[in-house]
Amino acid sequence: MARYTGPACKLCRREGLKLFLKGERCLTEKCAIERRAYPPGQHGRGRIKQSEYLTQLREKQKARRYYGLLEKQFRGYYEKASRREGITGENLLRLLEQRLDNVVYRLGFGASRAQARQLIRHGHFAVNGRRVTIPSFQVKSGDELTLKHERAKDIILSATDLVASVPAWLQADHENLSGKVVRIPERDEIDVPVQEQLIVELYSK
Repeated sequence: MARYTGPACKLCRREGLKLFLKGERCLTEKCAIERRAYPPGQHGRGRIKQSEYLTQLREKQKARRYYGLLEKQFRGYYEKASRREGITGENLLRLLEQRLDNVVYRLGFGASRAQARQLIRHGHFAVNGRRVTIPSFQVKSGDELTLKHERAKDIILSATDLVASVPAWLQADHENLSGKVVRIPERDEIDVPVQEQLIVELYSK
């Protein structure tokens, strides 16, 4: 399976904001944005000529890296969102939020989406009593998430300490390490630093 294996902090610096790709490190002074708040590379501090295309591209890259997806995966979500009724940009964000790795992260059971993805791959979570090892699994309203193995309990408990709040469309029980999808999220409940309309404009060209 193809995946990005380079330095995660470089992605945050390129987009100019914290994408919270490394969990607890992003909350400390060791965060790359805190130390070097400019794009990586020898021309990082130079002047960049802004254009409409560049603005749209950066927004798409920001969203893709925020959720940890490759271009082919992200394009697939866009095409699926465009076929649904409603606003394409909002449909896209809902599909991304309904990924199992994102739900595990939002519930506070993973310090980052990368850690949540690894926990799922190793079979530590079950949806409605059935073990799921696919991070891209789409959860639905009413789905219940439970811990399948006790081996990862300490890792998950340390991740819950980093959680400030759980979105209103999810319900978390940190004592029993379980969660529930109350409903499909509305746009104002999706806390992402992304202007989805720019992504739609980019792919519509």
